[in-house]
Amino acid sequence: MRVVRLHPRSNGVTSSEMIRTSKLADSVKPSATLAAGAKAKKLKAEGVDVTDFSLGEPDFDTPKHIQAAAVEAMAKGHTHYTPAGGTAELKAAIARWYSRNYGLEVKGENVIVSNGAKHSIHTALAAAVGPGDEVIIPTPYWVSYSDLVTMTGAAAVLVPTTLESGFKLTPAQLKVAITPKTKVLMLNSPCNPTGTVYTKAELEALADTFLESSDGAILSDEIYEQLVYGDAKPTCVATLRPQLKDRTITISGASKSYAMTGWRIGWAIAPATFIKGMDTIQSQETSCPSSVSQYAMITALDSPESPKCVAEMRTEFAARRELTLKLLKAMPGVKVHEPDGAFYAFFDISAYFGKTFAGKKVTNSTDFCTVLLEQAHVNLVTGEAFGAEGFVRMSFACSRANIEKGLGKLAEWLKQGQ
Repeated sequence: MRVVRLHPRSNGVTSSEMIRTSKLADSVKPSATLAAGAKAKKLKAEGVDVTDFSLGEPDFDTPKHIQAAAVEAMAKGHTHYTPAGGTAELKAAIARWYSRNYGLEVKGENVIVSNGAKHSIHTALAAAVGPGDEVIIPTPYWVSYSDLVTMTGAAAVLVPTTLESGFKLTPAQLKVAITPKTKVLMLNSPCNPTGTVYTKAELEALADTFLESSDGAILSDEIYEQLVYGDAKPTCVATLRPQLKDRTITISGASKSYAMTGWRIGWAIAPATFIKGMDTIQSQETSCPSSVSQYAMITALDSPESPKCVAEMRTEFAARRELTLKLLKAMPGVKVHEPDGAFYAFFDISAYFGKTFAGKKVTNSTDFCTVLLEQAHVNLVTGEAFGAEGFVRMSFACSRANIEKGLGKLAEWLKQGQ
């Protein structure tokens, strides 16, 4: 650290000079999903009837018993700073939940609570990697993964998967991607944007390959774990092999399963020494997660009412999934992946590249989304942002009426392509 003391009359930067942004600020891209949502909101504010499928946010209200817990917490005065990494009470509730649901036995020292799962991922990467390190990410991937890696100075190693493979990374692909610089493998099941859910056997094969070929860690983003359909089942990667408990950073949170996006509560589970490192970093980033949200989260995890509420939301998401697939499969040229989890449809629209719509030519997935929004007022997210050119993502976390309306407009607009 260098300390510089300026003479009182020393000339500094004048008020007329612009503040220059850093290399980091220049290298990181804005979140494509948030940007798409902002475009839709702008058009809506101008009076345009937009059907917005861009944001991954449940349209349900947070269950009443969780809301009531927040009111009670405020009434009891739980409105002050908490420890930077979360309260002992919430950490204990998280540990109990993993014990009940996965048989994963952890203590409070293995848990850190953050301002949402994205914050947890950022802090975990900041604690695990830096310049010269590599992080393996299967594509398609959630838009923030690669930029969060870039922010640490590490390099993101993108490994493409295909529609034909169900968008699943294979052990052979993983083995080729691993180098002496590999420090982290990022997995996401159920996956955003594809809805892919790896089977337990598939994850075991990937874990075995990683354990044999690398001394790095697996960062397992399991935020959609309670939103699976049909025969699909969630898997806690840390439970697959005895040694994985000390080699896995498990990420999850409140936003998706409990419809608590605005409450901003996420967490990471990892070895105590690693959690301590994350806690140190987080203490400099933010004073603490929301105190009221933390107390509400304890109720979300412990209350016997919560599984019923989650099941009701999951049942409705499943019905929306079926409706979405039915309507998309009826569109000529559209190839859709059937999601087993989360609440997204990820589909190939490359058959429409080269076509012109009302005088505007579409040559890639970004063009497709831009022209679609301008002309049909339907908002999707470009597959380019997820590392999968030729595809687009649709969130079906909205009413069935909106799904029918928006996909009806999409179908009619596709017919205009020449």
